[in-house]
Amino acid sequence: MVYVLNKNGEPLMPTERYGKVRRLLRDGKAHVVRLAPFTIQLNYSSEDVIQEVSLGVDAGSKHIGISATTEGRELLAMQVEERDDIVELIGTRRETRRTRRSRKLRYRASRFDNRRRKDDWMTPSTEYRISAHLRIIRLVCSILPITKTTIEVAQFDSQKIKNDKITGVEYQQGEQLGFWNVREYVLARDGHVCQHCKGKSKDKILNVHHIESRKTGGNAPNNLITLCETCHKAYHDGEITLNLRRGTSLRDAAAMSVMRWEVYNRAKQEFKNVHLTYGYVTKHTRIHNNITKTHCADAICISGNVGADRLSWFYGVRLTRRHNRSLHLFKPKKGGGRPGNLASHWIGKSRLQQYDYVEWKGQRAFVSGSSNGRPYLKNFEDKYIMTPKASVNAKTVKFIRRKRGSMIIEQLHKSIN
Repeated sequence: MVYVLNKNGEPLMPTERYGKVRRLLRDGKAHVVRLAPFTIQLNYSSEDVIQEVSLGVDAGSKHIGISATTEGRELLAMQVEERDDIVELIGTRRETRRTRRSRKLRYRASRFDNRRRKDDWMTPSTEYRISAHLRIIRLVCSILPITKTTIEVAQFDSQKIKNDKITGVEYQQGEQLGFWNVREYVLARDGHVCQHCKGKSKDKILNVHHIESRKTGGNAPNNLITLCETCHKAYHDGEITLNLRRGTSLRDAAAMSVMRWEVYNRAKQEFKNVHLTYGYVTKHTRIHNNITKTHCADAICISGNVGADRLSWFYGVRLTRRHNRSLHLFKPKKGGGRPGNLASHWIGKSRLQQYDYVEWKGQRAFVSGSSNGRPYLKNFEDKYIMTPKASVNAKTVKFIRRKRGSMIIEQLHKSIN
């Protein structure tokens, strides 16, 4: 599918007449403006004949499904993978700033919580998810003449997820009812017994341990476990391993409940003819038409044109960082000054940059990083294409295209039912 823009940069209907596209490019009547999705712009005035194109958006906290359809066929399918490192990076930045302040500005009085937040303030991770949805819709509208946009929203009952039998006044009586704080509740929940040695160490001093780091996992009870001081110290010294997993995390459900209306309201302000639908409607449509559940399948159900001929491929989109801040690396050179605020994108002395799309020994991959000027290569699923993990010689890597903005895009095959 080749996406077409008119002379003024406005989207027209896409085409699969590859011979005509080659002739237009050869004769200078069109030029390429984007490689993925492949988009050309006409250099001459043309008649703008467009059809009704409906866009379905399957909103999510980790993945976004996209499908643009007419009544008879699907024109574009995307599965977007959002970033999951926002919380960790924000926590690292907070720690680094705190230590920098105590190291360089000890003479100043401590300050915290002295900035007024806006009334519509949201956490950075939630704000990022909202902007990611709008950015993807913006991308689709820039290459297709979208006339209608439908967004699926969802609200989750977090109490019901933890206890499907909860009713009435029980909603006001949480699991920590009657306890002074989270620590007291965790100790009582675990019976005041170390969950690793089960009391075999005879150590009566009990600690509350974070299964995931407090920076990323928080102080939720399902992320806390009781350990005796002996086991706790041994774990942090690397002497023992804990076979523990945190309980059910409600982070994604909470994020969707918070962002659902914000995505819809912001999209309504920026785009025309925006509507919303609900998850139960999408589920009923998918089951009634015997469609296998995927993010792209949900999106085509949301678009309203379930009977359209579906594409046998889709664009996999992975959102990445635009810059790599040295503030997060926090590795000053020995005997020298601290590095600049932004780390270099270049891989050694080669012409490669991080997230470049390349070819190596017949395999297509992305540059994920480097070691001593030698790049590491990963496929779209974020797995190393070398076994075991190893760097390659930059001279043996063939450059294909550079990342545009903060997205890496690859055309992938999908199965259709």
